[in-house]
Amino acid sequence: MIDPQTFRSTLSHWASGVTVVTTQLNEQRVGITASSFSSLSLEPPQILICVAKKLYTHQLIEQSRIFAVNILGVEQLEWGMRFAGMIPEIEDRFQGIDVQRAVTGAPILTNALAWLDCILRDSHDSGDHTIFIGEVMATQATAQGNPLLYYQRNWRQLDSTIPTVG
Repeated sequence: MIDPQTFRSTLSHWASGVTVVTTQLNEQRVGITASSFSSLSLEPPQILICVAKKLYTHQLIEQSRIFAVNILGVEQLEWGMRFAGMIPEIEDRFQGIDVQRAVTGAPILTNALAWLDCILRDSHDSGDHTIFIGEVMATQATAQGNPLLYYQRNWRQLDSTIPTVG
């Protein structure tokens, strides 16, 4: 059972920033950047992600029924670009990155700002995407720092160019 305070603490590191969704089936592991991630409920701790049906990651999540969400820190810009496919010469996106496993066996980026390890509990067809609902089985805020943001087609740390509300 996930402690609600730990769940809140982990989610506090995500500020509409860059996340990497990872999964694995047998020996095949994949990861993609995703911005469509949100908390769904506190008890039980659940999150949702939205993944395009055309992506191989979509197929693996459906088949393996596990995934992890890794929240990147500003110092992990290269990881975000790598998992977004912006560095095509890197064939294995996990190359040189420490990976661990928690409860489900999904690959977790060990030094990410925070991570959530999930079992797929439900899915909803949304046209060309699927909304996957995961129950959080383990979570950790592994480091202090600022989240990596994607704003106006730029990858960066929060700064004064982002408009404030109110």
